[in-house]
Amino acid sequence: MTPRPESSGSRPKGTAGEKIPEQPTAAQQKSAAKKTAVPKQAAAKKGTAAAKKAAAKKTPAAPSPAAKTTAKKAAPAKTTAAKKAVAKKSPPAKAPAAKATAKKVAATKAAAEQTAVKKTAASKTVAKKTTAKKTTERKAVAKKTAVTKTAAEKATTAKTAATKAAAKALTRATTKAAAAKSSAEKAPAKKTPAKKTTAKEAAPRRTTAGKASTAAQVVPPEMEVAVSPAVAAADRERLLGGTHHDPHSVLGAHPVPGGVAFRAFRPYALAVTVVAGELRAELHDDGEGFFSGLLPLREVPAYRLIVEYEGTVLETEDAYRFLPTLGDLDLHLIGEGRHEELWTALGAHPMTHEGVTGTRFAVWAPNARGVRVAGTFNFWDGTGHVMRSLGSSGVWELFLPDIGEGELYKFEITRPDGSKTMRADPLARRTEVPPATSSVITSSEYEWGDADWVAQRAEVPAHEAPFSVYEVHLPSWRPGLTYRQLAEQLPGYVKNLGFTHVELMPVAEHPFGGSWGYQVTGFYAPTARLGTPDDFRYLVDKLHQAGIGVLMDWVPAHFPRDAWALAEFDGRPLYEHEDPLRAAHPDWGTLEFDFGRNEVRNFLVANAVYWCEEFHIDGLRVDAVASMLYLDYSREAGQWTPNEHGGRENLDAVAFLQEMNATVYRRVPGVVTIAEESTAWDGVTRATHHKGPSGFGGLGFGLKWNMGWMHDSLQYMSHEPVHRKYHHGEMTFSMVYAYSENYVLPISHDEVVHGKRSLVSKMPGDWWQQRAGVRAYLGFMWAHPGKQLLFMGQEFAQGAEWSEAHGPDWWLLDPGYGAEADHRGVRDLVRDLNTVYRATPALWRLDTDPAGFEWIVGDAADDNVLAFLRLDPEGVPVLAVSNFAPVTRQDYRLGVPEDVPAWHEAVNTDAARYGGSDVTHPDPVKPEPQPWHGRPASIRLTLPPLATVWLRPA
Repeated sequence: MTPRPESSGSRPKGTAGEKIPEQPTAAQQKSAAKKTAVPKQAAAKKGTAAAKKAAAKKTPAAPSPAAKTTAKKAAPAKTTAAKKAVAKKSPPAKAPAAKATAKKVAATKAAAEQTAVKKTAASKTVAKKTTAKKTTERKAVAKKTAVTKTAAEKATTAKTAATKAAAKALTRATTKAAAAKSSAEKAPAKKTPAKKTTAKEAAPRRTTAGKASTAAQVVPPEMEVAVSPAVAAADRERLLGGTHHDPHSVLGAHPVPGGVAFRAFRPYALAVTVVAGELRAELHDDGEGFFSGLLPLREVPAYRLIVEYEGTVLETEDAYRFLPTLGDLDLHLIGEGRHEELWTALGAHPMTHEGVTGTRFAVWAPNARGVRVAGTFNFWDGTGHVMRSLGSSGVWELFLPDIGEGELYKFEITRPDGSKTMRADPLARRTEVPPATSSVITSSEYEWGDADWVAQRAEVPAHEAPFSVYEVHLPSWRPGLTYRQLAEQLPGYVKNLGFTHVELMPVAEHPFGGSWGYQVTGFYAPTARLGTPDDFRYLVDKLHQAGIGVLMDWVPAHFPRDAWALAEFDGRPLYEHEDPLRAAHPDWGTLEFDFGRNEVRNFLVANAVYWCEEFHIDGLRVDAVASMLYLDYSREAGQWTPNEHGGRENLDAVAFLQEMNATVYRRVPGVVTIAEESTAWDGVTRATHHKGPSGFGGLGFGLKWNMGWMHDSLQYMSHEPVHRKYHHGEMTFSMVYAYSENYVLPISHDEVVHGKRSLVSKMPGDWWQQRAGVRAYLGFMWAHPGKQLLFMGQEFAQGAEWSEAHGPDWWLLDPGYGAEADHRGVRDLVRDLNTVYRATPALWRLDTDPAGFEWIVGDAADDNVLAFLRLDPEGVPVLAVSNFAPVTRQDYRLGVPEDVPAWHEAVNTDAARYGGSDVTHPDPVKPEPQPWHGRPASIRLTLPPLATVWLRPA
């Protein structure tokens, strides 16, 4: 940086109330020297005489170190004459030095005499120096003067602007240029020999082309040469271009030789003023939104900025004066992929940092050349809010004071190729209502009321407890309801039907409603369509208080390609796999996550924990697990690459699922994870540390959807009864593998859309037979080993396929509708099935244990009859008999245990109140000693047509 001639220590003239020391200290003298005329450029270009005179008029009467310095550096009479000539040649309106001088109070004779006295004292000090010291000083001064001359000869408009900045920051005087000239003519004539010698040996000759003669400078050891406070050209270019990695090293306040440099980057501002206690100094406008100034301070003070825009003035903290809000531990854990509370580190967080309220922004974008924050708080122009890169972590961070909840924001990312992209925050915890795509700053102050529920949910494992699930698509369950309105209706409805849990189709934010939430863009944000995150918490809380568990569909397999979301987030594949064959999902036009990358795996594992801890979710049903596990999923030969062992298993996905399950179960007791896995992968619900025949440890899920049972049983029911005997195995095959995993029996949304027809419409026959078939099927399903799941609308035999546009056909239950009783009867059956189910441990305690099931008759294909026992750990049985023929079978004999004295009918799906023909058994049924079906006793029953009957010991 070009040295500048030392000044005599003039101070800026502040506004009213500014405290100006009467006796400058050594540090203040250094700062004053640095601030006089943005000293380098102004003095080099126009000479130091005017500056010295202006300084003289501000110097107190008593001699000071600053005055000694001035005397020591003063030129002999010959130099003074040259300065006068320069003063005459430099028009006040154009010359920077003259402008600076014009703003100073005219020096009086007394001031000149005082300066002379000080110079004399300074000359004595210099005279005491050794010859060797003089030689060293001469060389140093000669070198500095040469550089000054070069700078003066190459002075540009930018330097002139810097000079004006110094003038603004250091003085508010309004003296005319003529006063400066008069002051120059009255300069003291006495010069010390030592100073004269220095000038002769070190000062270069000046031309007559308007260049100021610069006196030789001898800087005492305790003095420093002040530097320009302006932002360097290279930094300036990078800040304007959005490619600066460390804006805090340039902007803000920084100790420099001569004082403290203040630099601000405020695009569109008219003026920026620094306020520190009683100090008030306006920074110089360096152009393009940059402001700078040098203040004679020993250390960086606590300060604020007053920023003037057209029509408004804003007083605020300086975002570039704060230390990082993320520590080394956070960054280390993120790099290792082990930050289990990632949402507390990344994203936008309102907080108090170093005693100041604001919002911390942090985002992972390792390939970005630069990142800026844009939002409603800066009119979507992120130019002035440049984030800093935190080392090799790939994390960018910025604390913005005075920014709070409700503001919209995005990250403006400069890609490796220099192009820019505006992206929503991957860890945004709230978003705009789609189709708007901005992230929203939020925090939660919700007070939960479900402590009792959370405390007891871990008492019994899910696979040993009653577990019947009502699957709900919240936006369409009752269209138009918000989370809080749903909280007043949904818990009561589900509780009345007797379900133990609700499963919510993806509530994470998604841009296209027709995806039903399965193409997620906001993995950490509940959809804003229905309210705020705290509104969603309220819904979960109310469900818990009603005794209902809350499961949610979670989608870690893939994400959409929207240009404002995760796809090539920072200009290169980041969340998706870098291999295009591995990245593109062949079925849904989406991108698959790169499960092998630490940060991506961390993003997903932490997300699973986030929903369970922040929203008290009781379980995660993980979508599309099969598509994650196989490299060749929906791919032809040549479209996939084998793993390192030559196999088709996605080892990265296996490791991710194992880590996710282990982490969730460790951190959140009582939570269950459920896999939607449609293949025969070994050990989906086996513990991760137990290896199976395949050599893999288990995936660690608590439950798995039994897709095979669902497919086979629905296929059987779709056949005409006369043909069912040829497909009898489709109803019995599930018991071959029923205990290979912990199963859920799902009749989900996937089975009642896209031309598959609703559940009742899958049944053959007339309307009566269809309803009877549904009732018989539900009775069989609830008695079968495994947990149950039923999609909304199917509980009352809705005839039409489900549509997210209008939801269930609630009008079918309107008392004014002619067939209302038919639909209400099916719903009443579902209520009774759940009620008896929950009260009968035999139907759920041993769901995953072969000891809990015994066939009575599984081969009566010609009769279309199935009968089996369910047992609890104490051996107490329930007898379930299904007749899938449309005929009544009189005195149908079934073998039973001999130790049960009588059987009582608990459920009969043919009861009149359900819409059936009312072939029931109101009286207890006693066994006979006649052996049957390999058992010592038997009973005779009249089997209703298309019905299932449950009998319990009387």
